[in-house]
Amino acid sequence: MHSDQKALEQEALESLDSLSAVPKLQGPIGRVIGWVDTCFLTLAVVALVAIAATVLLQICSRLFLPFSIAWTEELSRYLFVYMVALSVGVVLRQNRNISVELFHHLLGPRMQAAFQVLICLLIGLFAFLVLPYAWQYAQNGTWQTSPTLHVPMLYIFFSTVVTFGLLLVYSLLGCLEGIIAMCRSSASLQES
Repeated sequence: MHSDQKALEQEALESLDSLSAVPKLQGPIGRVIGWVDTCFLTLAVVALVAIAATVLLQICSRLFLPFSIAWTEELSRYLFVYMVALSVGVVLRQNRNISVELFHHLLGPRMQAAFQVLICLLIGLFAFLVLPYAWQYAQNGTWQTSPTLHVPMLYIFFSTVVTFGLLLVYSLLGCLEGIIAMCRSSASLQES
């Protein structure tokens, strides 16, 4: 029964998102990519839980202590930035980013794959162009420290490098999956 429920859930999710029809990589490479996705999502969830704990600590300190803890707001902000940075690639791969779907459901499998390649190419190109500037921005933090935590801002500003680096890698992966899907659908059209 549990497997039937999972299958129905997966089918419902795929019907909501037409681009999920583009198959993901399978085999050993797909398993490694899935493991890496799980690692990034786990780190993002840890950051989210840490945000909740930090905000709860801030609330408790304001209610029950004669003083409020100053560093909690800053830490929660930095954790939020890294949560987004660590999950951006997986969100792109799973097509869970915000998009306007006006005509996706009208496209056939080959055109959906081509559309995925186009979107991933545009995102990858943007990430490729911005990545050197993100690195320059991160290096600006070498001489600065955060106001209350006194952490070198290099570590905080490095989140931009992580964001655009993961976007670049995952957009290349999305392009590869789309190209493979286009080749497979054209091969199946030639066989029929």
